[in-house]
Amino acid sequence: MSQAGSSGKSRRRLAPSEKYEIYVQVLTGQATQREAPEGWQIDRSTVVSVCRTAKQGALDALAAAVPGRPGRTLEQAQLEAARAEVERLRATVTEQAVALHLHQGKARWD
Repeated sequence: MSQAGSSGKSRRRLAPSEKYEIYVQVLTGQATQREAPEGWQIDRSTVVSVCRTAKQGALDALAAAVPGRPGRTLEQAQLEAARAEVERLRATVTEQAVALHLHQGKARWD
């Protein structure tokens, strides 16, 4: 009796170093996404997933990297951007409150 799927292959769990090696093989043209599964005895969808994940991880790391600054994680870069946006919005609201106060004048407290 085979496991899930009709291929009859048992599931194989790859180590991160193996996934990286598969990605490098595909990236450098040593193997195509169709050839790599045969050498590693895995399903082709696994190779596609490994390549997609590696590419996205590299893009996220490059997006978070700013020249001249120590490396930051994607979360740190997003948090910094969110804090800058909060400060920008706070300044806008303050400016609008002052303009409204000047336009309507100060109400009496009687």
